[in-house]
Amino acid sequence: MNDYKALRTFLLAAEKRNFAQVARELDMTPAAVTRAIAALEEDLGVQLFVRTTRQVSLTTDGAIYAAQIQPAMDALENARKDVMNTHKADHGRLRISAPTWFGQQVLPPILSGFRERFPKISFEVSLADGLVNIIDDDYDLAIRISAAPSDKFTIWRKISVVRRILVAAPGSRFAKMKHPSELTPDDCLAYSSESKRESWALSDGSGSANISAGRAFSANSGEVLASMAADGVGVAMLPKFHVGEYLRTGRLVHVLQNWSPPELWLTLYYPPYQALPPRIASFSKFFEQQVPALMTAIE
Repeated sequence: MNDYKALRTFLLAAEKRNFAQVARELDMTPAAVTRAIAALEEDLGVQLFVRTTRQVSLTTDGAIYAAQIQPAMDALENARKDVMNTHKADHGRLRISAPTWFGQQVLPPILSGFRERFPKISFEVSLADGLVNIIDDDYDLAIRISAAPSDKFTIWRKISVVRRILVAAPGSRFAKMKHPSELTPDDCLAYSSESKRESWALSDGSGSANISAGRAFSANSGEVLASMAADGVGVAMLPKFHVGEYLRTGRLVHVLQNWSPPELWLTLYYPPYQALPPRIASFSKFFEQQVPALMTAIE
């Protein structure tokens, strides 16, 4: 018998004061329980129980030993359950990183729906627009809107295409533009996780244009860029679902509609698992099923 099982047997015997009951609960024979206790007493060099034909009671040494090892055994049992639960599709904890706007507007109904289906799974969600180190920061998965990842140490899964458009205030001069050449770098509000410039590559199917954006303004928040564009400051290039409400209310309009930037992808990133743990695979499947309708509703 291993030490862990021997200690479990001892603590249950200390609680029940009845070897026969311990044997039933642990699916052992009474003789096996007796041998386990005797072996533990021999190893410790002390008597743990006083046995009579009528009862079993702890000695003083036995009571002290039980009190001292109980917290450690509780911790081991919790660790054992946690490890076992990580290999179940409906148990465990998920640590998720997501972009701020997406995490606020799209993710909550997905999390709520998943929790209804799997109430024993708990979540820790962190919102940030910059890239995170999914391994060093100990995330189970990260949701990102980006070009194809260049990181060779993570696993990534494309969920859906994310279309970006150019937007500006309806009353601004930008709303009447016919060609990207009418834009200057000062007109283009850049999205950058480090608040730096970015390069816009635009195409109308027959020609292309490249613009350096962010000379006058850049931010690491799409919401800030959308609001600045709505105020007439310049043109922003953002995912269509991000500016859906602005378009519906008329605060922004789609400009240079024949010109498009390269598509991005809504992607799930994972640490380099050999196989996805069931709880992560279960959430990923649910996420992929729910996202299309939610994205369409927002756009």
